[in-house]
Amino acid sequence: MAAPEERDLTQEQTEKLLQFQDLTGIESMDQCRHTLEQHNWNIEAAVQDRLNEQEGVPSVFNPPPSRPLQVNTADHRIYSYVVSRPQPRGLLGWGYYLIMLPFRFTYYTILDIFRFALRFIRPDPRSRVTDPVGDIVSFMHSFEEKYGRAHPVFYQGTYSQALNDAKRELRFLLVYLHGDDHQDSDEFCRNTLCAPEVISLINTRMLFWACSTNKPEGYRVSQALRENTYPFLAMIMLKDRRMTVVGRLEGLIQPDDLINQLTFIMDANQTYLVSERLEREERNQTQVLRQQQDEAYLASLRADQEKERKKREERERKRRKEEEVQQQKLAEERRRQEEKERKLECLPPEPSPDDPESVKIIFKLPNDSRVERRFHFSQSLTVIHDFLFSLKESPEKFQIEANFPRRVLPCIPSEEWPNPPTLQEAGLSHTEVLFVQDLTDE
Repeated sequence: MAAPEERDLTQEQTEKLLQFQDLTGIESMDQCRHTLEQHNWNIEAAVQDRLNEQEGVPSVFNPPPSRPLQVNTADHRIYSYVVSRPQPRGLLGWGYYLIMLPFRFTYYTILDIFRFALRFIRPDPRSRVTDPVGDIVSFMHSFEEKYGRAHPVFYQGTYSQALNDAKRELRFLLVYLHGDDHQDSDEFCRNTLCAPEVISLINTRMLFWACSTNKPEGYRVSQALRENTYPFLAMIMLKDRRMTVVGRLEGLIQPDDLINQLTFIMDANQTYLVSERLEREERNQTQVLRQQQDEAYLASLRADQEKERKKREERERKRRKEEEVQQQKLAEERRRQEEKERKLECLPPEPSPDDPESVKIIFKLPNDSRVERRFHFSQSLTVIHDFLFSLKESPEKFQIEANFPRRVLPCIPSEEWPNPPTLQEAGLSHTEVLFVQDLTDE
């Protein structure tokens, strides 16, 4: 079953639709069909318009705000070549000319008066350009129907797009305005414009844009170029950074003469294109250099930012680590303080001095201070350690030493002393002096 987008289409239109989708890569069939319908199913014009859009040239169906065609036509250095119609020869020729002169004068006078009067009745429909690409395609089809397909390659786009392409590519643009009603147009198109040597020159050396002045797009260009007679050719190029008309060819010109005139115009103005190419290359090189400098600056800036980021991360890591260490210390101090308080609460009461089983012990602390307390002979050496541990002056880690004989008292359970001895088992007398040794840094 045919897709919804392909309903009500002929076989030829369906083939063009699929071919246009393959050429442009547009996924939506609706968009492909809409574009082809805008171009009256002319696939060449539709593809050309699509390529122009991808190159940044506005579509003719979505143009920018209308503005005058910016082509310099006021340069007094424009090369102009006008071919006059041949004068009558012989008595018969002059006789025919003089007989037809009143009729020709009357015909053109009445025609001009009629056209002048018609302007007051209704405006010239050519003044409204609604489908410029359609005008170009229509002229191309009528040209091929009348003169065949052997002709210079027509630019399938608007006049503005042709100017933009010639400016961007730094090429000559040859503009041909076709006067349908002029007596010399048919002979020029058939014998001059379609001559093989003319076709070869135009296709290899320049862009070629053509349109009939009976079409709105051609009429608009005619108003800009102000031709005097037909056939009319204008050579346009980028000169002094403006698109400028550098040559005008008017009248019935022969193939060899046309080739000579076009070659002369191009040779006379080639230096401007060469100069513009050099300036453009210099600008491009400057732009590339500036871009490279900007990229180097950005790379250096990113490297500095990365260094600064790593420094911030390192500072933050150190700060967090210091906070963690500080918190651990605070937690350890709280735990130690709680343990001190717990051990202090668990200490047995101090015996009275009259108790014969009591032991008076004087402790010498590492800070040279002295602490005195009584203990019972039957109490474990662990009680002595717990008492010292509960003191604020005592170090975090310590051992207790007796002096006579010099020895370390086993106050904490170990492999050798799983159960610490009592004061009596440790050989302490009724009065003892014990030394507290700081082991915190060991």
